[in-house]
Amino acid sequence: MNASSLPLPAARGLAVAFALASVYVLWGSTYLAIRYALESYPPFLLGTFRMFTAGALMYAVLRMRGAAPPTAKQWRTLVVLSIFMVLLSNGLVNLAETEVGSGMAAIAVASMPLFAGVFAMLRGRHPTRSEWVGLVIGFGGVVWLNAGSNLSTSTLGLVCLTIAPIAWAWGSIWSRDLDLPAPFMAAAGQMIAGSGWMLAAALVTGERMTAMPTLEATAALLWLIVAGSIFGFTAYIWLLHHVRPALATSYAYVNPPIAVLFGAVIAGEVFTTHDLGAMAVILAGVAIITVARARHGRPVVPATPTEPAA
Repeated sequence: MNASSLPLPAARGLAVAFALASVYVLWGSTYLAIRYALESYPPFLLGTFRMFTAGALMYAVLRMRGAAPPTAKQWRTLVVLSIFMVLLSNGLVNLAETEVGSGMAAIAVASMPLFAGVFAMLRGRHPTRSEWVGLVIGFGGVVWLNAGSNLSTSTLGLVCLTIAPIAWAWGSIWSRDLDLPAPFMAAAGQMIAGSGWMLAAALVTGERMTAMPTLEATAALLWLIVAGSIFGFTAYIWLLHHVRPALATSYAYVNPPIAVLFGAVIAGEVFTTHDLGAMAVILAGVAIITVARARHGRPVVPATPTEPAA
């Protein structure tokens, strides 16, 4: 029996399960893929190749299907927004992973919804009691993580993985009030514009390709483009239109454990009890905030997501 012959609820259930699995696994795998791609590609050039290719492919397909391109005003907005959503998030995660393991990067980036809650509060959206509980618990985990984990041994990694989720959170909240194209076109435009910022950062920092990339690193780059930036994002947008927001955004606390698992099993990364305990506390706070917002009918997703900071 194929999916088309299943009763409608069953077929929809399988589609939801497949989309969730795609978001969980594909986005969870991007942290490890970045680590392997960095073996041959410098961090900002890696971001340039990844974002431009994925964005250009998405843009071309959307235009062929009749989607309206961004207006001149929307392009200007996307150029500024991509500083936060691409350069300072994805770019700094790439840079951090030159010194920090992929699983540790995923744990640190998991704090993004906590910062989004703070920025939403500063813009007049007052947290409920449950959200306050989630914020306090989550930031307690962030302090714990930064106090004595493997992350604290790398100043570069600590700085980058502090700025990256803050930039992503600010861009997510700020984008709610902006004039932007439809989600897919906004994502494509952000990636194209962001690739320009990545290239500028690569030039400023003196990055260059000194040798022919290895097959493994290039395969990782292709995985980031196709699986992470295109398939994962497509599954996520589909979920936003077919399931509760709290379920669609559950990747925020599922991706980090999956990234840790991939890092440990495939790359042999080592995590201490301190690291895993901090991750558990951060994700508990994120889960509480997500459920609380869903119950009160508040937005729990960025208006123009591209993918998680990785």
